[in-house]
Amino acid sequence: MKYEKNQYSERFSICALIIAGAFLYWGINEFIHWGDGSEWWGFILTGIGIAIIISQIFTIANRSKLRNVVLSEFQENPEATIDDISKSTGISAKDIQAIILDLKASGQLRGKFNKITGQITHFSILEKESPPEQQAKYCSNCGTLTKNEVAKFCSYCGAEM
Repeated sequence: MKYEKNQYSERFSICALIIAGAFLYWGINEFIHWGDGSEWWGFILTGIGIAIIISQIFTIANRSKLRNVVLSEFQENPEATIDDISKSTGISAKDIQAIILDLKASGQLRGKFNKITGQITHFSILEKESPPEQQAKYCSNCGTLTKNEVAKFCSYCGAEM
């Protein structure tokens, strides 16, 4: 994975997709008018539109990779500061701060940072998948919460648990 400075904080852009759509429209429109000698121009415009779309797809895929890198750094060294992670991974401090906020918002990372040292304290990493006993508390048919863990049937819709 190749990282460029502030790659995470400069996000996916709707504006770029609109511009890509305009290039694709102009390019395809040039293909429709084949007889006037400008069909090569349609290839160029369509290529630009496709390149913009591919770069946006790459941005989305790379963001999850960067989150995983920062999460694994915290797992390996729970007392690391943002500067320590920045030095070991090469990711800018601005991007690491944005990644930490996203991880906290999604519930994957919990903890607070020490005001003096900058180290993370009260640190825990939560797995994305919930344990099977938590999944069994809801009816798979209607989604009703079942308080009795030994219930074989849903009290609301009667479906088998």
